[in-house]
Amino acid sequence: MGQLVEHLAQGCKPKADWRIGTEHEKIAFATADNLPLPYEGETSIRALLEGLQRFDWQPVEENGFLIALKRDGASVSLEPGGQFELSGAPVEHVHQTCAEVTRHLREVREVADEIGAGFLSLGFRPDTRLEDVPIMPKGRYKIMRDYMKKVGTLGREMMFRTCTVQTNLDFSSEADMVRKFRVSLALQPIATALFANSPFTNGDLNGFKSYRSRVWMDTDADRTGMLPFVFEDGFGFEQYIDYALDVPMYFVHRNGKYLDASGKNFRDFMNGTLDVVPGEIPTLSDFDDHLSTIFPEVRLKQFLEMRGADTGPWDELCALPAYWVGLLYEDDALDAAWEIVKDWTAEDRQQLREAVPAQGFDAMIRGVSVRDIAIRTLAIARKTLNTRGYMNGHGENETVFLQALDTMARAGQSNADLLIEAFKNEWNGDISRAYSECIY
Repeated sequence: MGQLVEHLAQGCKPKADWRIGTEHEKIAFATADNLPLPYEGETSIRALLEGLQRFDWQPVEENGFLIALKRDGASVSLEPGGQFELSGAPVEHVHQTCAEVTRHLREVREVADEIGAGFLSLGFRPDTRLEDVPIMPKGRYKIMRDYMKKVGTLGREMMFRTCTVQTNLDFSSEADMVRKFRVSLALQPIATALFANSPFTNGDLNGFKSYRSRVWMDTDADRTGMLPFVFEDGFGFEQYIDYALDVPMYFVHRNGKYLDASGKNFRDFMNGTLDVVPGEIPTLSDFDDHLSTIFPEVRLKQFLEMRGADTGPWDELCALPAYWVGLLYEDDALDAAWEIVKDWTAEDRQQLREAVPAQGFDAMIRGVSVRDIAIRTLAIARKTLNTRGYMNGHGENETVFLQALDTMARAGQSNADLLIEAFKNEWNGDISRAYSECIY
């Protein structure tokens, strides 16, 4: 246990070394018929990955299949249903994140245009049925897919039809990690409301603002959720590791292959009694693999991952890191955000988590609307970003990335609300309009 605690503690960094990592997924489709891309073929996921190599991306293969690309600390990888993900390099400020996202979208658009493909900026596939989504050739996903049938009811929907944008942020100490974990976990439903962008399923409205967020509520209770223990006295690295060790395993990665350990106990692995690899003791790499299969609303590794947002248009890919940096990267901001959430109980937080996917800004907690909380947190974030003072070439600081969120919060309308209105009116119920209106 001590070695694992030390492993997580190695993520502690002085404030001068704090960085921002942004990950975002997008839904690839063929422009000729709006169908999802298969792995192989002229208009395919593989063709996209091959085409991107002209921009100095280096290929990554698994069992002969091209499954990812790497360049300068960043990577392009595949989610189970062919969702294209950019995992950005750690950067110092949000302008750099924005430049990275812009460069990536320019590159993928160039290749996509040549092969007849496009990318949707939605948090859920708007019309493709689950059974019609092609399966990507990655070993870990087969194990996950099979295990998802045994837990929850929507796990395969999560794998094959959802898209998210995430931000990864640093901490200076265990105490700093705890403060940031508690604030970001409590406020994650506020981010879900701000970034809600998945109101369509199977070609029609689904009754939710963020159906992606709803899907996570019935994926696998053992590895998802709002983690009430994070708010208990004494919480720290050791308590998170205790939780992680009790989450059922998915796999063990050996010699380029994923061995099915689904449902098994990582503690048995630590004791050398895991039947998949009898007599073996896990490495730290095995533990990191296991941490990557845990999916709470905020996830702890050697940094904290904010996981509550739907993917969205270009400006919102930059807005998510701006929002969380503004709340978490200055002590005064962290204190002000904690003042908002400190009296919320575990029941309050859970009820908010359950209400937001359908109600969005109208959801309430202790008599206060999510919209009002969003406005308050955006004001806190804006103050931090003004203080940080990072400027772009136009003399704008990082607050420029909060403008879209400010507009939505003041109006009480997320992307999802606007899409619902458009679908009912100017789209006249034609879901194919999503492929022209919600494209990168």
